[in-house]
Amino acid sequence: MTPEQQAVDAAITSRRSIRAYLPQAVAREDIAHILQVAGRAPSGTNTQPWKVYVLEGEAKRSLSDAILALHNDPAQARQHTEEYAYYPTEWKSPFIDRRRKVGWDLYALLGLTRDNKAGMAAQHGKNYDFFGAPVGLIFTIDRVMAQGSWLDYGMFLQSVMVAARGRGLDTCPQAAFTQYHRVIAAQLALPDHEMVVCGMALGYADVSKVENTLVTERMALDEFVKFIS
Repeated sequence: MTPEQQAVDAAITSRRSIRAYLPQAVAREDIAHILQVAGRAPSGTNTQPWKVYVLEGEAKRSLSDAILALHNDPAQARQHTEEYAYYPTEWKSPFIDRRRKVGWDLYALLGLTRDNKAGMAAQHGKNYDFFGAPVGLIFTIDRVMAQGSWLDYGMFLQSVMVAARGRGLDTCPQAAFTQYHRVIAAQLALPDHEMVVCGMALGYADVSKVENTLVTERMALDEFVKFIS
């Protein structure tokens, strides 16, 4: 294996969803470089349907505070729903099994039991502080774009995360933000034609935090690949 192959493989396989960050700032030039590199992601007929809002400092704090005020009030939180269905309305095996396992694996590391609803809600709330990362990214797409552009968007998001690993940074993609799209639209003055896709934390992992020891399982190759000659 060449050094180039090793570097690419390492950037992909070392990417994990990091849920606790150091307060160490991320250089603006590094953020710009990561996003510019990720902008080379493929898209159908080169439509490039992505748009990114980079939040730091007071702007990030203001958005987090606004969302957390709602998240911490169940009656208010129920008035906010996602604009698009990220998850299926009907679950089946093996997908529901994997979802449950990763959730309980994380909660077990944090010492949260099934009856600790407040603790689980508090942990979920950390999403809206970007898990303490110094940089929060909000991704939007034009409402006219169709399903194919969402596929393109996934490739762009993966490119952001891999490019971040190439610079020693970590990330966590966060669909949790979609519930509060109205708050985000107001805080960021989004035009009506833009729709929130997701958020993402970006920063340096705090390796002392137990939640960052979680390594999710992956299927064996023969479980999802069929070679046909």
